[in-house]
Amino acid sequence: MLQAILFDVDGTLADTERDGHRVAFNLAFDDAGLDWHWDVLTYGELLTVTGGKERIRYFIETHSPDLPEVEDLAEWIAGLHKAKTGHYLALLKKGDIPLRPGVERLIQEARDNDVRLAITTTTTPENVDGLLRATLGDASLDWFEVIAAGDIVPAKKPAGDIYHYTLDQMGLTASQVIALEDSGNGVRSAIDADVPVVVTLNDYTAHDDFSGAISVLSDLGTTTQPARTLRGPAPSNGMVDLDYLRHCLAS
Repeated sequence: MLQAILFDVDGTLADTERDGHRVAFNLAFDDAGLDWHWDVLTYGELLTVTGGKERIRYFIETHSPDLPEVEDLAEWIAGLHKAKTGHYLALLKKGDIPLRPGVERLIQEARDNDVRLAITTTTTPENVDGLLRATLGDASLDWFEVIAAGDIVPAKKPAGDIYHYTLDQMGLTASQVIALEDSGNGVRSAIDADVPVVVTLNDYTAHDDFSGAISVLSDLGTTTQPARTLRGPAPSNGMVDLDYLRHCLAS
C-alpha cells in the first residue's frame, strides 16, 4: 500500500531553476564583483551537476573563469553560495516562483487521506523553507514529516543516500513509497534506493535519461490542464492523484 509520497523540489514542486536559482546565482556573482554570467544554455549544462556549491566548483574547473585570490576555495565557494541563497529567497518572497500544475492539489489529497509526505532534495533547507512558505503558507512546513535537504547526507543525487536516509527516518520500506522527480539524476537516486519513481519533466530535463521510471509526464495535471503522458501508464482522468500513484506502485 502507498504510505508516503516523496517530493523532489527544484523542477518538481516548482520550476525554480531557470528563473529562480540561475537568476540568483548571477546576482550573487555581481555582488562579488565577478564577471561571470550563467545564461540559459550554460545553466542547462551545469544542471548535470547536483548541488549549488558543487555546480560552482564544476564551472570553475571546466570553464576556467577569472577568480579572485582566495586562501580557501571551498570556503569562498560556500560564501558565494550563501549569498546566492539570499537572493533566491528574496525572489520567492516576491511570489515570482509558483508551484507547478497539480502540486498543491496532490499534496492536499494526500493530507486528506493520511498519506505521509516528505521532501528529498539536494537544495538547501533554507530554499525548501522559503518555497513552501511562499507558495503554501507557513503551516505547510509541518505537513512534511521529513525534509531531507542539502548536506544532510554524504553523497548527493544521483547517489541514493537521500532516499535511504528518508526511508530510515520514516520507518518505511521502498515498496511503501513513491518518489516524484524531474531529472535523470533524481531518477537514478531513487532507483539506487529501490524507490519507485514517477517523472514530471521540464524544459531543462526533457532529454534526460529516465530509464527505470514508471512513467514520464509533462506535469501532475489539473482539471483544466490535463497531464501529457510521454511514457508509461497514463492517468485516466489526466491527473496524477492517489489512485494513479497506487496503480503505479502496484504495477
